[in-house]
Amino acid sequence: MAEAARRVAAIGTCVLVLAVYDGAMPAVSTSVLAQPDWQARTSAHESRVDAWIAPHLERRRSGIAHPVEDFLFTYYSYRPSALRRWHPGVGIELAGDVSGFQGRSGYAVRADRAGVGPAFVARHQDRIGWIRDVLMATASRPAMLGCFGLHEWAMVYRQSRQQTRHPAYPLRLGAELTDAVVETHRITCTHFDAFRFFTEPARRLNVLQPTRESQQQLDQPGCLHATMDLYKWAYKLSPMTSSELVADCFALARKVRQVDMRASPYDLRSLGVEPILIETPAGKATYIAHQRDFAERSRSLRDRLIEVCDSALGAQSR
Repeated sequence: MAEAARRVAAIGTCVLVLAVYDGAMPAVSTSVLAQPDWQARTSAHESRVDAWIAPHLERRRSGIAHPVEDFLFTYYSYRPSALRRWHPGVGIELAGDVSGFQGRSGYAVRADRAGVGPAFVARHQDRIGWIRDVLMATASRPAMLGCFGLHEWAMVYRQSRQQTRHPAYPLRLGAELTDAVVETHRITCTHFDAFRFFTEPARRLNVLQPTRESQQQLDQPGCLHATMDLYKWAYKLSPMTSSELVADCFALARKVRQVDMRASPYDLRSLGVEPILIETPAGKATYIAHQRDFAERSRSLRDRLIEVCDSALGAQSR
């Protein structure tokens, strides 16, 4: 309760009102955010994400690809303009001149009030519940450490440089030694969206055979891709997720991607990306330390996303 009170206090001048949801959705307490407060939050969010978006858009205009910095914009489906657009999140109504929210997907606008519409929430209950189940299942498991980022190595196993996902950059050890690293390690990838990019001969080397259907049974907090996916779950819940939370997930995913590619077989030193030599004991220790750090940092974001799901579903648990 104290934590909830702190978060409500942090959003500005609020008045508690009652939003009554139609259908099977129960009544949910809603806060009203005054116009100066939500305008300030909008500006702060836009300034924050512009530091990430502007360089990506400039590279795109110039036809230059960056395998580290562009990943979150090219692999995930959320457009830069959508990341920049501010939303208060479910459970908060905006007061004042809300004409700019008219016509926005997911919003109900009336007179001087705007907020996520109950009809929108009701239509997406299945999606919300599925995402919540994934988040809860992942949070319930201990972090599995020691995969050493070998998913990236399995994605280039027995490929020529021209066949790799980033042919502009050489393999740090060359093709033959890269293949040897894959063959002499135990491959333990738990994440379907990493496993599906394995080369065909690398798939049989993985201890597990993840599928989309088994995602809830396999995702675990030590997986770098599961941590990056917090950004995906955050924006898939938008506009029910506050934009500040989406940006927090993006910021962590960006750091994870940097480590992901530092541990990859690619030589990215021309981009200022120093490798983590996971084929050595020291490199393995460094990678595990990053895994532990990301697992810990992802915990609070995962909890906050579960709270979003609970608020949208109108209950503390399902």
